Order: sequence, then C-alpha cells, then structure tokens
Amino acid sequence: MSTPISRREVMRRSLQGAAGLLLADGLRVGSMPVRAAQETPDGVTTNAKAKSVIQIWMWGGPAHLDTFDPKPEAGYDYCGSLAKAIPTNVDGIMIGELLPLLAQQADKYSIIRSMTHGINGHETAAYMVQTGRPPGGRDVYPSVGAVVSLFKGYNAGYTGLIPPYIVLTQTQGRFSEAGFLGARYKPFATGGNPAQTPFAVEGVVAQGITDKRQKDRRDLLRKLDTLGRAAPGSESLEAFQQAEEGAYELILGDAGKVFDLSQETNELRDRYGRSTFGQSCLVARRLVERGVPYVTINYGGWDTHKQHFQAMRRKLPEMDQGMATLLQDLSERGLLDSTIIWWSGEFGRTPRIQWEPPWSGGRNHFGRVFSAVVAGGGFKGGRVVGASDEKGENVKDRPVYPCDLIAGMYELLGIDPEGKLPHPQGLDVRVMPTAAEGVTMGGRLKEIM
Repeated sequence: MSTPISRREVMRRSLQGAAGLLLADGLRVGSMPVRAAQETPDGVTTNAKAKSVIQIWMWGGPAHLDTFDPKPEAGYDYCGSLAKAIPTNVDGIMIGELLPLLAQQADKYSIIRSMTHGINGHETAAYMVQTGRPPGGRDVYPSVGAVVSLFKGYNAGYTGLIPPYIVLTQTQGRFSEAGFLGARYKPFATGGNPAQTPFAVEGVVAQGITDKRQKDRRDLLRKLDTLGRAAPGSESLEAFQQAEEGAYELILGDAGKVFDLSQETNELRDRYGRSTFGQSCLVARRLVERGVPYVTINYGGWDTHKQHFQAMRRKLPEMDQGMATLLQDLSERGLLDSTIIWWSGEFGRTPRIQWEPPWSGGRNHFGRVFSAVVAGGGFKGGRVVGASDEKGENVKDRPVYPCDLIAGMYELLGIDPEGKLPHPQGLDVRVMPTAAEGVTMGGRLKEIM
C-alpha cells in the first residue's frame, strides 16, 4: 500500500523537474545568474560562421549503401532490394532511391563517403565519433555537444532559460556526454514525444495539467512558503526563489513555448512529417531560432541486424521527409548559414548482406568505411568528399576520421581546436587531439569549408 503524500509535497514535486534543472545547470534568471558563472574559456574566436549545431544522431548506425553511398553495380548480395541510385539536383551526385526529397536538397549539403575509424562496437564507436578521441584512455573526454555548451553556453554570455545543450528526446546512453567537464555540461533530455499533443517535456510540460492549474499551484505554494518569509535576505533562499521563478517562466511563460508545436501551421507540421523524428526536426529548428547552441536529435532504429530492408522501407522515407524539410525550412528562414547540420551514426553497416541465419537479410556493424553528411554554418553544399571502393567495403580515396570532421565544426563555430579544456586535475588538455598524441588523422575538411 502506497503512503499518501500531502498537498504541499505535491506542490513541491510539481516544480522539482524545472527548478532542479535551473539550479543544477546554472540557468540565468533575468540578468542575474543562479550560480556564479565561470570565466569565459580561452579558445573562443571572433570569426565564427556558425552559431548552432543540429546533430542528427543515427543511433545504431545507418547503412551507407542504402543512403548516401549507393552501389547498384555491386549486385544483389550488396544491394538487396534497394538496387537503384537516384540523381540529385547536383550533377553527378547520386543517392539512395528512398531519399527523393533529400535528392532535391543536395545543393545544400555535402556528403563525406570516406568516414572511418575501424571500430565495430556501439559504445566505443559512439565515443570515437562524438569526441574525436580513441576509446580506452585514462580520461573520459566530453562530446561535441558538451564542448559547444562550454564555449558557446553560459560561460560565453548565453542567457537563455532553455539549456544550451538539448537532446530530443533521450540521451544516447552510450557514454557520459559531459566527460570530465562534469554534470553542468550534460545535455537536457526532453523526454516525451513531440508528435503528441502536448509535447510533454520533462519538468516543463505536464501531461493533462492546464496552465490555470499550474498557476493555482504556484499561488498555493507561495502561501505555504513560511520559511521564505521567516528568513528574508538568505542568499540560498534567494537563489532558490530565482530558480523557482525561472522554472515557472519555462512552464507558463514564453521560454517554454518553444516546445509548443501548436504554434506552427498544420501545413508545416505535415511537411516535416507527423512522426517523432519529423516533429523533432521542427522542434530543433525552433530551438536554434531561439539561439540554443546545440541540439541533438537522437534518432533510433538503425541497428538492423535482422529484417534490414523491411526497416529501411519504413525508416528512410521518414528520415527523408524530416531532414529534407529541415534543410529547406532553415534555408527559407535565413538560418542555414548559421546552423550546422551534422548527420551521422557511430558507424555504417556491412556492405555485404548477411543472408544466413540468424541474420536472414541483415547488416551488421561496420566501422571500416561509412558516410556522414554536413550542411550549413559555413560548410559548402553540393560536394562529395572521399570515396569508398566499388562495393563500399574500404576507403578508396581521402580517409576522414572523426577528429577531422569535429575539428572542422569547431573551427566554423569559432572554437579553437587547439584551445584548452578545463581539466579537473589541471592537466593541459586541448579541445582536439594532435598527431603527436598518436591519433590518426586525415586532415581538416578544407575542401568543403
């Protein structure tokens, strides 16, 4: 039998999510920080072309042969039922047959067909792709999102109530995204489903609770706050009260309305697609429009060991609609020039289809060569970097390692790849590794920057 809780406890818990978020992440209320900001880190330059990043994280690893590096001439054992490549609006660039909308946006993005790291485990490959560092060292390094949060977030003058690093809708769960930077730089995972009404963002939007009821709760909580009245001038209580006001601004004010997709037209929502992914793309656009520096769309369903082609016929049209509309919408609003789009998983999938049991038509993990897509924020569109061989099994030309791509993004964001990261033991740690550290590199992506 559960223990009944008091109404006061209900009031307290109703604020726990958002107010706790404010206190933990040091969000600012008005012009005063809830907690003192650290000094602006070294390594921020003034020549940034990009202000924000939308990372489309293809959790599980998408097949390069079925997406942006088709090989129709490789035969049935490699292509299966997806044996066609389609032309794009850029002469000479062909992509997978289930991506017709993205084919019409190819002038906006560049394809890297020679990504490589050789790792076939989810955890270690995800760490490599999102930090640029090889796994297994003494330190856990921060992900790109955490580094951007450090250099472009609160320590660099960001004053929004929305955290500077957002994940839609669940964290990747493969490693600690903040690494040694600590909890302050962890992403805020929204939870919920943006395709549902309302989009129940954890700690911000409560399912089935109206604004009036939230206001009534706030009024009751204030009446019950005898401690605050008994101890005026307390710095701790003032900090909590600031956090409470900020929490209510997220819940009831304009800040939290960034998650309210009912403010968009039905026509635009339909263009994105009413799937979780499509509506996540729309939320991501709204977030960068508000100045949020880093948004990850954690897009699962790509770990297709079995029934691969059945999954692709469901997933690829969904991805095509959401991603193509995101590119077009950002471009039409003048936001693509300042927003990097980064599409990638932790690796690709085996080019040769595994017909034998228990896979029976699946593709397994493949880190030897895979594809990534970048757009906006200073990256040129309509280009292809590197190449895989005739069956997509090896890098044929211009190997690109995760550190090469990440360093390029940092440069466009105005973050010096050679800048210093604050280390808890005071060690001299740079934003990106160097060749002297034994990290394999292919060179910065100057051809598309």
